[in-house]
Amino acid sequence: MKLLNYTSKYFVIILLFIIFIWATFFYYSMLDEIYDSMDDGLENQKGLVLQKAKKNPSILEQKQFEDGYYMIHKLSQRPKKLGIDHYRDTLMFMQNEEDFEPVRLLETSFLMKDNYYKLKVITSMVEEDDLIADLFYSILWLYLGLILSILILNNFLLKNTWKPFYNLLDKLRNFNIETEEKISFETTKIEEFSLLNKNIEQLLYKSQESFKQQKQFIENASHELQTPIAISINKLELILEKNNLNEEQAKTFSSVLQHLERLKRFNKSLLLLTKIENNQFIVEEHININKLLKQLVEDFYDFSNYKNLTIQLISQEDLNYYINKDLAVILFTNLIQNAVKHGKKDSQIEILISKNTVIIKNESEKNIPLDGEKIFNRFYKQTGLQNSTGLGLSIAKAISNKYSCGLRYYYKDQHCFEVNFL
Repeated sequence: MKLLNYTSKYFVIILLFIIFIWATFFYYSMLDEIYDSMDDGLENQKGLVLQKAKKNPSILEQKQFEDGYYMIHKLSQRPKKLGIDHYRDTLMFMQNEEDFEPVRLLETSFLMKDNYYKLKVITSMVEEDDLIADLFYSILWLYLGLILSILILNNFLLKNTWKPFYNLLDKLRNFNIETEEKISFETTKIEEFSLLNKNIEQLLYKSQESFKQQKQFIENASHELQTPIAISINKLELILEKNNLNEEQAKTFSSVLQHLERLKRFNKSLLLLTKIENNQFIVEEHININKLLKQLVEDFYDFSNYKNLTIQLISQEDLNYYINKDLAVILFTNLIQNAVKHGKKDSQIEILISKNTVIIKNESEKNIPLDGEKIFNRFYKQTGLQNSTGLGLSIAKAISNKYSCGLRYYYKDQHCFEVNFL
């Protein structure tokens, strides 16, 4: 959810709560004001009736409301609360409405010419249900108007206010540290956005410098390691060729050479894995996976033939993917090499290419499932091969993660490595 919509949601909820409280208070205040107004009117009408009674005693005989808005009833004795007004709501049949309608009634008593009388004065009143309905619709329209105002405020005014922030997000989304690209920050009058731009600029500068130093260190370290290893291997090979060594010495030198060769491959694999994780392979293009695998199968012919293995390539559909070509070669080279290394002699390796997947299947000497959670971990070896660095499948997994290919292992009578190109 966007920030503007997030804040708008809380505005709406809070506004609804406030309007509900305000509407309740407003309703009872208005109702009280209406009753006060009607009571004042009834008191005034009472005074007018009493004035008429003094001038025209005949109205003291008006015992029904049919002839007016008041009625007078003579009392046989003095009332307990003489001259005290009582107000109450009641219903009265209205001929024009042909129904009972609410009225406000004033009831009082008075003394005139040594006789006690009870006076009732009525006035029509606003129906409470009509009042509630009118208030409800008035508040509803007020609420909708306020919500519409907030949305317009967000879309036109606040959107412009937050424009530098969203522009910064777009630039950060497209930022790539490997390209040494610099972000141009917009000038803004808002202090918080200006401070945010300044801090992000400093952070990106430090990140780019750290990345350059890390990249340079890895390249230098790899180069510095490769040189003495290569020199040591060459010298040991010269000693083996030029000197007459006994069998025990030759075995010792051969063992040292094997370890140095392994160290050389290990160094190259670690460097490659680091470069993949640091996204140093930038150039990408549309690669035909079918043609790529066909070429790799031909390259592995001698190696597989040496182990009496046959590689069968089955292309059900053409598969094209946008990927760095070198990484695509490394990905499938490691998977095919793993299948050949651990494949059972006189068996067949099957490579199946479908619309979005490539599956590499092979049998092994021990047809038991491998640990699918650990098999892609660095330095994990599923067999006791001494020449293995334990990084081949880790490199393949890193490449698949980089391009969201979803490399996975499962066992179904054979060892299966599946690459999903989504």
